Amino acid sequence: MELILKYFPDLTPLQIEQFKKLENLYKDWNLKINVVSRKDIDELYLRHVLHSLAIAKVIQFKAGSSMMDVGTGGGFPGIPLAILFPDCNFHLVDSINKKLNVVREVVAGLGLENVKVTHSRVEEIKETYDFIISRAVAAMPTFVHWIKGKVAKKQQNELKNGILYLKGGDLTEELQDYKTTTIYNISDFYKEDFFETKKVVHLPIKWKS
Repeated sequence: MELILKYFPDLTPLQIEQFKKLENLYKDWNLKINVVSRKDIDELYLRHVLHSLAIAKVIQFKAGSSMMDVGTGGGFPGIPLAILFPDCNFHLVDSINKKLNVVREVVAGLGLENVKVTHSRVEEIKETYDFIISRAVAAMPTFVHWIKGKVAKKQQNELKNGILYLKGGDLTEELQDYKTTTIYNISDFYKEDFFETKKVVHLPIKWKS
């Protein structure tokens, strides 16, 4: 938890309480359903929470913004971002329902009213969003295909509407067809070794009717 306060010192008492609760909620649920790998659960704040919040070092979502977290798994990056941006709306989507049951319980346990959880393939979601967020669930070309038609037309943030993707390693080949991407090195924001090769990728997506 000290890690979160180190990089996000301006949290409200409620946000601090919610971030503190995450550890016990995930540890309790992990005993029943393996939502987070055994080795990662002890480093939940570093590997999952702080990693998810790297998106907030790239953009401060304006109140009323909407985000869809595709392939949310155990609720990352959506849940930490929903705590940080209580005036924004987050739609957490995954095709595997087992983990989503945990996500629903965590959301309820934290009292998050700005989160919707849906068991679905992303292609079947009909709404549009300011940003599609995710943690490396597929190569970018596949991901772009999945989220076609899901990006809203109206711009309300400083970054253009589109994809915010948490990825690691060398992305040169994967992103070669996407000339408008901006790659942010997470190591520019966080000093821990874990983030050395990790990135936030922003890919603007033009609205198509």
